[in-house]
Amino acid sequence: MKRSTINTLVAQAGDMIARHGFVLPPFADWSPADFTAHRHSAAHLIDARCGWDVTDYGAGRFDEMGLVLFTLRNGVLADLNAGRGMCYAEKLLISRQDQLSPMHTHKIKAEDIINRGGGTLVVELFGSNAAGRLDPDAGGQVMCDGQWVTFDAGDKLRLAPGQSVTLRPGDWHAFWGEGADVLIGEVSTVNDDETDNIFHEPIARFSRIVEDAAPTRLLVSDYDNHFNAD
Repeated sequence: MKRSTINTLVAQAGDMIARHGFVLPPFADWSPADFTAHRHSAAHLIDARCGWDVTDYGAGRFDEMGLVLFTLRNGVLADLNAGRGMCYAEKLLISRQDQLSPMHTHKIKAEDIINRGGGTLVVELFGSNAAGRLDPDAGGQVMCDGQWVTFDAGDKLRLAPGQSVTLRPGDWHAFWGEGADVLIGEVSTVNDDETDNIFHEPIARFSRIVEDAAPTRLLVSDYDNHFNAD
């Protein structure tokens, strides 16, 4: 993805989030220079990969398959492994109309996916086989707003604003906006995007960036290079 495109998408995402009445924390507006100035006090934000994320899953077709995310808070795996402490994470995601977030599951993370506003959020579901891989014939059960719902392989939940689904490890899912762009909330156990996203197809979680412009905001995938080079 071109950096200039990423800059535009982040600005548009901020505008959409504001239109839905959600106020982001101050670090959402930090420039790269601001982040560098706060690097010591903000060490947890950097280590936990809080902040902006834009991906086209390495496919180069963002309008068809992509996502803009902002991680508001994230715990640490050491706490999760110990069973106490900061074992949770919270994100906002923007899924554009008909823009696919491809089929995947998680080994560790359980998550509530919440339609915070906009169009209908469509979530396609499959169960797992004994090896944890997607089973094209398997259904299962998920919880929607505290109530168990049984699904068959390939069923599609349609979540209106305010509705949610709880997904556990082994629940294979893809999602997209229907009728309009959707602002999505995600509340989960500790989030590790580098190792805990298992895609059905061999695609990348992060995009390769073409630096045709200076970044207006750092992405979480920029942190290692930016702070190691500083």
